[in-house]
Amino acid sequence: MLTKGKKALEDFRDAVIKDAKKNLRKKNVSSALSKSLEGNVEVHENSFTLQFLMEEYGYYQDRGVHGKTSSYVELGRYPTLARFGSGKGKKGGLSEGILKWVQRRRFQFRDKKGKFMSYKSTAFLISRSIWNKGLKPSLFFTKPFEKHFKKLPNELVDKFALDVEDLMAFSLDQKRFNT
Repeated sequence: MLTKGKKALEDFRDAVIKDAKKNLRKKNVSSALSKSLEGNVEVHENSFTLQFLMEEYGYYQDRGVHGKTSSYVELGRYPTLARFGSGKGKKGGLSEGILKWVQRRRFQFRDKKGKFMSYKSTAFLISRSIWNKGLKPSLFFTKPFEKHFKKLPNELVDKFALDVEDLMAFSLDQKRFNT
């Protein structure tokens, strides 16, 4: 059972990571998140460990973030602990990250006269919107995980007495992100 179980878990891991990377294609500016996706499988006599690792911001990209004044409806279906304005991040970290993203994408808004705004102004407006509204969940990782979890052999699921919530909570534990 252990070798068959390990093979099934490795296939599961590979399928989830492959689909998650496919879902990230349009959202990948630097490919850092895509490259950081990996999984570890360890099978023991009476248990196994399945761990998915990614850059920390992948969690926020996948699950979304509550804003200060409003949030997206989807956040209720896939709960997240993340909130902007919690004061836990470094000062100016959101604006700095958005500025880099805007510059890489060469993305600029226009002002009322039709002139392009500076990258800094564009980044400020996007940051303010994220601060207030939050981030909509992309579910780039959650959807493939749920899809392939349903395909896991019943014997494996019965053997290790799994349920999807416990496995997701363990696999995506915030403390386990690769930073």
